[in-house]
Amino acid sequence: MSRVINPDSTGKDRARLSKAIALAVRELARQTEVAQEAKDLAAFIALALKTIADGIDDSVAAWEKRGYWVKADRFRMEWQWSGQYAEKMKAAVLTDDWGAVALLSAQIAQKFGKVVVAQNHRLGKPWAGAYQRL
Repeated sequence: MSRVINPDSTGKDRARLSKAIALAVRELARQTEVAQEAKDLAAFIALALKTIADGIDDSVAAWEKRGYWVKADRFRMEWQWSGQYAEKMKAAVLTDDWGAVALLSAQIAQKFGKVVVAQNHRLGKPWAGAYQRL
């Protein structure tokens, strides 16, 4: 019997969400006023960071099973900021604190500074309707 390969792994989701967050942060920086799209962008960033934070334990489970504790802990420390920023961004969006949203989006942009999004990407606008889901 051959191995079962899951094409929708947590790592691939994290990579896709990282690109989408980088795109959303860039688009949010272009916004000049607080409109529905700006609310959707900020809400999407919060939701995507929360999804990334929730997938950390799934990602390190295989390493821990094999005894790679240091590698698993290093990965957790590398991504632990995502859950914290997700909560801060969610609170800022729900209280309409756009100064905090701007500050957080700048910090998030630094974290995703190395993420390259192609000019002809197929991500579309994943933030559409995110404010309602938040």
